[in-house]
Order: sequence, then structure tokens, then C-alpha cells
Amino acid sequence: MKTALYGRIVFGLSAIVLGVVGLIWHDSVAWQLANLFSPLISTPIAWCFAIAQIAFGIGLMISQTERVSSIVLGVVYTLFTFSSVPGMIAKPLDPGAYVNFFEQLSLVCGALAVYTFTEPNETRATAQGRVARLVLGICTLSFAWAQVVYLQYTASLVPTWIPPNQVFWTWLTTVAFALAGVAILINVRARFAMRLMALMMALFGILVWVPHIVAQPQLLSNYDEISSNYLMTAAAWLVAEVRSF
Repeated sequence: MKTALYGRIVFGLSAIVLGVVGLIWHDSVAWQLANLFSPLISTPIAWCFAIAQIAFGIGLMISQTERVSSIVLGVVYTLFTFSSVPGMIAKPLDPGAYVNFFEQLSLVCGALAVYTFTEPNETRATAQGRVARLVLGICTLSFAWAQVVYLQYTASLVPTWIPPNQVFWTWLTTVAFALAGVAILINVRARFAMRLMALMMALFGILVWVPHIVAQPQLLSNYDEISSNYLMTAAAWLVAEVRSF
């Protein structure tokens, strides 16, 4: 299906950009995970994570290699997800690690969705699709929670030229995430909710991160943010295209 192909392209391109950022920015998730290992091997490990995203991001856009690419990227993003666990244990009341955990987990859902597209067994495909939907629904609710926790920061990202004000759009998108999360979890208009959420997050990239990159093109964090944003966008898009739940 063409819509799934377009979703794979966005997911793959975003993974490539995130991989490139990981090669040169030592504060990316790849380096945060690599730094949990011995300093002697942390750099090669970070490079492996970055190169894997680049290589298999390309592979995800090719039909002959999309299955193996989805597996590798799924493993990479699963490891990225669990890189937040030490922070959650060390500082259980700090929301930052939890936010990162669920953001990375949503990427695993995207990789799982691509794998599901290639699953010939209908029963297994249905089960995989259901898992991707349910986990994405939990992640979506976490996005609403994160915007409440970081209300001031989230509001500061809203362009000031959009009426009526920044706080209005912060609360509106928070409610949108919450409603989408509920719809996805209870499977009532779940596809519609995921597609709307993907559209909303795609607009985040255009309205928030593109201007940031234009204003400060030297900041690698901006490229990390926009690539992560579009990976999550594509993940919602791809799960919405799973043929059955």
C-alpha cells in the first residue's frame, strides 16, 4: 500500500538523520546508551548504533530489505528505550527519563508495524498489530502527560505569531494527545486518531523545529529533535496502516 510506503520513507529518512547526528553529537541517545559501557568501548558502540540507523534506515525504504531493517531498527530503538531505565531508577521522581522512555518506545512500535507488513501469517500479523497499537496508545497518553509536566517549556516552543496564544495551543495539543491515546487503546476510531496524531506531529516539525534550525543551524540538538519528531510521526502513521488489529 502506498501510504505505508510513504510512512516507511519518512521513518527511514528520519532514522538516517538521527544516525548522522549520532555520529557527531556526543549528547545523543546513542552516546547516552554507549556511555553506560566501559569508556574503552563506548565510542565504537555509539558509532555502531549511528551506522545501524543510517544503513537500515536506507534498507527500510527498499522492499527487499524492509523486514530485516525493521528488525534491526526495532532492536536499536528497544535498546534506546531501556537506556532511560538507569535514570528512572536513580531519580524516580524526575519525569525526564520517563518522557524519553516512552518516546523511544513509540519508535519500536513503528519498527514493529513495518515488520507486521511483511508477516505472511495472518494470525501473527493481527497479534503484532494489536501489540503495536496498544503500546503506541500508552506512549500517546505519555505524550499528553509530558506536555502537562513541561507545560512552560512546551508553550515556549509554540510560535508566538499563531493566535490566540502559546498556552492555548499547548493545552489543545495536550487534550488531543490524551483523546488520541484513549481512542487507540480502546480501538474506537483508532486509525483515524493515529492519522490525526501523525498530522499534528508533522506540523510540530514544520512550525517548531524547522524555524529552530533556520535560526540556529549550528545546534545539533535541533536536528536530533526534528528527526526524533518525524520518527514518532512516522511510527503513528505506520501503526495506523497495519492491516488488522
